[in-house]
Amino acid sequence: MITLIRVELFKLRTARISYGLLAVAAGISALWCTLEASRAGTGKAVPPLSTAAGLNTVITGGVWSLILAAVLGVIVSSGEFRHATATFTYLASPRRDRVLAAKAIAAACAGMVFGFVGWLIPTAVGLAFVAFRGYHMTVSDATIARYAGGHLLAGALLAAVGVGIGSLVRSQLAGVIGVFVWSIILESIVGGLFTSVRPYLPYTAATTLAGTPLGDASFGSGVRTVASGAGPLPFAAAAALIAAIAAALAFLASRTTLRRDIT
Repeated sequence: MITLIRVELFKLRTARISYGLLAVAAGISALWCTLEASRAGTGKAVPPLSTAAGLNTVITGGVWSLILAAVLGVIVSSGEFRHATATFTYLASPRRDRVLAAKAIAAACAGMVFGFVGWLIPTAVGLAFVAFRGYHMTVSDATIARYAGGHLLAGALLAAVGVGIGSLVRSQLAGVIGVFVWSIILESIVGGLFTSVRPYLPYTAATTLAGTPLGDASFGSGVRTVASGAGPLPFAAAAALIAAIAAALAFLASRTTLRRDIT
């Protein structure tokens, strides 16, 4: 099993798509959070950076890195079928469930890197704006460290979810599109219409792990439409929920698509 994990990590280290996605995650995070910080206090969207709410909004804005961690997970598993290398992989290791587990672990390690970028850049942007404007720090070091841990865990878990999706659908294009549609469109719609289930949606739960207030990571009309009294899941519960989803997808794939002939 250790050898399989090393092989999958080697594939990730030598694949240009890994660095390309990471660069996109870093670029979008920097642009998004810079825009948020620059308009903080000028309207209702982002509170002033002199307040804890305003600074929190900026430093927890690396949600695109989490989405791209899931995309990487899809590519890790579905890429074998897209590039017709699955035959050689399964000939070398006939236990397909072990290969799937190794891919999930390797993707989770890479997802942690995406999560770290999603924390580091927004935090650096937020603190830079606070220092430039002469504000006092309104967020404690312990809170910032907790956000760092949440981003790392959220990135790892979403990458593992992506591996399950890619193994289940096999089509890389369909899997990647599915991740974006679910995260950007469907969760915003479902969370906006049924606020009681919003904390249990996987992408939303991952963002709350990273410190984003419930509803703030939604897009379009779903933003901040949280019902009165609704709140995010506890940290451990949110992590367990996403891990359970990743395990369920992997189990379903191992019993269905993973057993099919490779042609």
